[in-house]
Amino acid sequence: MRHPREGWSPEGSRQPGLSRRGFLRQGAAAGLLAGGIGTLLEACSSPSAGGPSSSGSAIPLARPNHPVTWPLYADNKPIKSGLQPEKNATLQIYNWVAYLNQQCVKDFEKKYNCKVQVTTFNTMSEAMSKLRTEQVKFDVFIPTIDVLGTLIESRILRPLNHSYIPNIHQAWPDFTNPFYDQKWQYTVPYTIYTTGIAWRKDYVHENPYTMANPWAMPWQAKYKGKVAILDDYRESISLGLMKDGIFNLNTTDPAQITQSQKALQDLSQLVNVHIDNNDYSNVPSGQIWIHHAWSGDMAAAPAYMPKGVSPDVIGYWFPPDGKGPVGNDTMAVLAGGENPVLAHLFLDYMLDLPNALTNISYNGYMQPLTAITPQRLVKEGLLIPSLISTAVLPSYFRRGVMELELPPAADALWQQAWLSVSKGI
Repeated sequence: MRHPREGWSPEGSRQPGLSRRGFLRQGAAAGLLAGGIGTLLEACSSPSAGGPSSSGSAIPLARPNHPVTWPLYADNKPIKSGLQPEKNATLQIYNWVAYLNQQCVKDFEKKYNCKVQVTTFNTMSEAMSKLRTEQVKFDVFIPTIDVLGTLIESRILRPLNHSYIPNIHQAWPDFTNPFYDQKWQYTVPYTIYTTGIAWRKDYVHENPYTMANPWAMPWQAKYKGKVAILDDYRESISLGLMKDGIFNLNTTDPAQITQSQKALQDLSQLVNVHIDNNDYSNVPSGQIWIHHAWSGDMAAAPAYMPKGVSPDVIGYWFPPDGKGPVGNDTMAVLAGGENPVLAHLFLDYMLDLPNALTNISYNGYMQPLTAITPQRLVKEGLLIPSLISTAVLPSYFRRGVMELELPPAADALWQQAWLSVSKGI
């Protein structure tokens, strides 16, 4: 799945970027095109394909119904309690592009009398590659939950000493024992977002909140040329699945993956669908009227409205019962960093309400703190009332469906299905 921040430039404009698992497009998925997919079809159909571990690996696949408690290693222990912050230090942060408010950085520097250096990446595969080289000793990293197993097994993440992070109690209680990191041994939450449907109310007269199947909203011939889906193999194949009533967004069933592929190919023929990640700008401009979209992008969309056009014409739908795609990022301390105390204190700092609100004012993506409610975001001027649906509720995290790490064979089938759709447009 492409991260919502993949391809961002510092100025906020989208740039071409390799998707989170883009290397498979050039590797396994490309191999499928050349050599056929029979072996992988057999692998995905086998009983072991849907099991708790990645094929050929002891790393478990964390699921809400299969939570994972990661091991602690004798050669990678938490730091001791009661240590003072490092002096004359430069905290090294490795983060997505345009994902951290510089004001938060400056305020942290002032509070702890240190310097902060932020280095950015555009894709998780890029970040993982750089971390493995150990060319730079980063202190803080913002990983996605699907790579935690690899990072932990490789001793790249340092286990947390909770005594330095009292602000965890400001977060939703879910995150003191998340399914992907039981007992929050290696991570704290950063941002959280949903994937839904954005539309221009002045051009589209259907209201997804009154439709029998809102996931099918893009499949309307009368909006030909004005419909877009996300350029993301996990998100868009998931859209095709949900349109047909399938909500296992980590399916390894070849028949279901093919069914979604056909639904998206039908969509292409029906509306000449666009594929892009410019939901935040193309809906405000009116270039696209119905867009498969990320909540954080649409929360920021009013800033891209043409002069004289009210942002109230933008709508964002996510199922009120929370049964839709939900994603979240984490913050972690890196084992090779030279400033582990400051790194812990930075995680704690970003879990403090005033700092989180400052951060949201820049990147648009909500942080899962108990005090950050939809009403609070509106009151703070961080969200317009008509887009309050972009705010993420705790119930969404609990009831939602997540696109999580897949066994390699199944992941390649998802890639293959997406290639068949995207290359045909």
